Amino acid sequence: MKINRIPWEVKAAAKRAATLAKIKPSWRLKPEDLEHASRQRNITGQFIERFLNAEDILVTGMDSVPIVNAIKDGKLSATKVTAAFCKRAAIAHQINNCLHEIFFDQALDRAKYLDEYFAKHRMPIGPLHGLPISLKDQFHVKGVDTSMGYIGWIGSNLGVADPSQIHQIESQIVTELQSLGAVPFCKTSLPQTLLFGETKNNIIGETLNPHNQNLSCGGSSGGEGSLQALRGSSVGVGSDIGGSVRIPASFCGICSIKPTTERLAYRDVANTNPGQTAYRSTIGFMATSIDALLLVFKSVLSTKPWVRDPNVVPLPFRQDMYDSFLARADGEGKAKPSVLPLKIGVLWTDGTVGPHPPVLRGLRMVADALRSCGHKIISWEPPPQHIAKQIHVSLLKADGARDIHNQLEASGEPLISDLEGKNELRPPMDLLDYQDLTLRGLAYEREYSDYWNSTADDDGQIVDAVIMPTAPHAAVVPGQFYHTAYTEAINLLNYAAVVIPVTKADQNLDEPDDSYAPLNAKDRMNWESYNPSIYDGAPVGVQIVARKFEEEKVLALSKIIMAALDGTSEEQHKSQV
Repeated sequence: MKINRIPWEVKAAAKRAATLAKIKPSWRLKPEDLEHASRQRNITGQFIERFLNAEDILVTGMDSVPIVNAIKDGKLSATKVTAAFCKRAAIAHQINNCLHEIFFDQALDRAKYLDEYFAKHRMPIGPLHGLPISLKDQFHVKGVDTSMGYIGWIGSNLGVADPSQIHQIESQIVTELQSLGAVPFCKTSLPQTLLFGETKNNIIGETLNPHNQNLSCGGSSGGEGSLQALRGSSVGVGSDIGGSVRIPASFCGICSIKPTTERLAYRDVANTNPGQTAYRSTIGFMATSIDALLLVFKSVLSTKPWVRDPNVVPLPFRQDMYDSFLARADGEGKAKPSVLPLKIGVLWTDGTVGPHPPVLRGLRMVADALRSCGHKIISWEPPPQHIAKQIHVSLLKADGARDIHNQLEASGEPLISDLEGKNELRPPMDLLDYQDLTLRGLAYEREYSDYWNSTADDDGQIVDAVIMPTAPHAAVVPGQFYHTAYTEAINLLNYAAVVIPVTKADQNLDEPDDSYAPLNAKDRMNWESYNPSIYDGAPVGVQIVARKFEEEKVLALSKIIMAALDGTSEEQHKSQV
C-alpha cells in the first residue's frame, strides 16, 4: 500500500508558523515593521532597539560577565535577564530569520527556579547562574526538536533512532551548561548539510548579515552570529568543522573560539556524516566579548567533561598558562620591558586567493597596533594551505554524500540550489584512498609544525601565534564564497583559534587595487566580486591561531591584541592608507 507523504513544503511552512506562534503576541511585529526592516541595510543597534523599552536595551546591551556579576550581586534577577533576551531574540528572528527553535517559556521557568534558589541559599548555583545561552540547532534540549535544518527531522531529534528518546535526549554540553546555572532559551539557524559557509535551508530560508543585508552572515553557525550581532544573545554554542564558528563570528563582528577537538564533549550532538572521525567537528563558543569566551570555556572544563565523554582529554583549564601569557603585556597591550615581547606571525595571503582590501586593512591594523606596542611581527609563509583544504574536504565527503541524502530522503526535500552539483550522491571513497588521504594529512601536519618550529632559528624565539584572515572577504555576497582554505587548514591541523572583531569595511578607505594581478581563475572571481559600496559596513575580523591544546594561551593573546587595538586610534590607520 502506498503511503501518502506530506509534501516537504507543507511541513516547512507549518514549522515556520509554529515557531512564530511561540512568540508572545506583544512581541510580534506589524507587517509594516517587517517590510521596513527588509529595506534596511543595517538592522543592528538603533534599528532593532526601536522595538524595545529602555530596560530591555540596558540588559541586552550587557556582555556575559557583567550579567552574571549583576545577578550574583542581586542587582538583576535571572527572570528579568532571561525575559529581556527572549524578547530581543524574538524580534531578531522576525527581522532576520535566525532561529530554528524557540523555548522561551521553558527558559523562563528555569530562570524562576534559579531566582528561588538564589533567594533561599543566597548564592548562585554556579558561575553561569542566570546567564541566557543560545544553541546552534545541533544540540539536543529536552522537549525541543533538533532538525539541524532537515525537514525530515521536524518533530524529532536528528540522529536519535530510539523513539523513546525523542525529545528526551540532552547533549552533554547542554547538561554541563545547565549544571553551571546557564539558561538555554533558543536554537539558532544553520545551513542544510552544515557544510556551507552561508546559512540557508528549506525550513527557514536564508539568514542575512544584520550589519549589511546585502551580505551573508556566514555559516554554518550563522544564526548564532546573526543573533549575537543583534544582541539577542551574549554567548552561545556552535560547532566548527571547516570554519563554522569562526566565519560567522568574523562576518558578524563578534568573538569566537574553536578549541582543539578533544577539549570539549561532542557526546549526543547531532552532526553531518558522524562516522567521519579523521578530522572531527569541534564544539566552540561564540560571544559578544572575549571575557565571555573565557568564562564559559573555563566553567565547562570545571565540570570534567572527560569523565562522561571518552573522546575528551583530561585537561582542566590551565590558569597558569593563561596568566603567564597575559603577563607578557600591560593592560594596554604594550610589551613589558622585563619579559619577552610577543612574536606574532601574519598570514597576508595564502597564495591561492588574496584578501579583499577591507581584510588587508584589518590585518595591517592588527600588525601596526602590535608593533606600536613593542611586539615582534613576522610574515607567515607556511606550507600551502590549499593542500590542507583539499585533503580536508575530500575526507569530509568520503561517504559520497550518503549521509546528506539519507536526511533529504526522509522528507523528499531537495538540496538547496547553492549546494547542487557539489553534494550529488556518488560511490563512497575507496578505503585505500581514504587511508592515503589520512597519511597525507598527517604529513601536512608535520610539515606545518616543522615550519612553526623554524621561526626560532633567527632569534631563538618561536612564534607565539599567527594572525590570519577567516576568509578573503568581509562577510560575503551570497553565492560568492569561493575559498574556505583560510579556516579549513586550521581544522586539519586541529589548532586552537580565536576570532576577534577589528574594524568594518569602508568604501572611502577600501578602494580596489587596480594593479592587483589575480593569482588564478578562482582568485580572479573573488577579486572581481569586490564592490566597495556593497561591502561598506561589513565587519572585518581576524583569527588568532595557536597550536593544539593552546586554548588558554590564545585567549590570553586575544585579550592583549584587543587591548593593543583599542589603544590605536582609527585615525592613525586612516592616515597610513
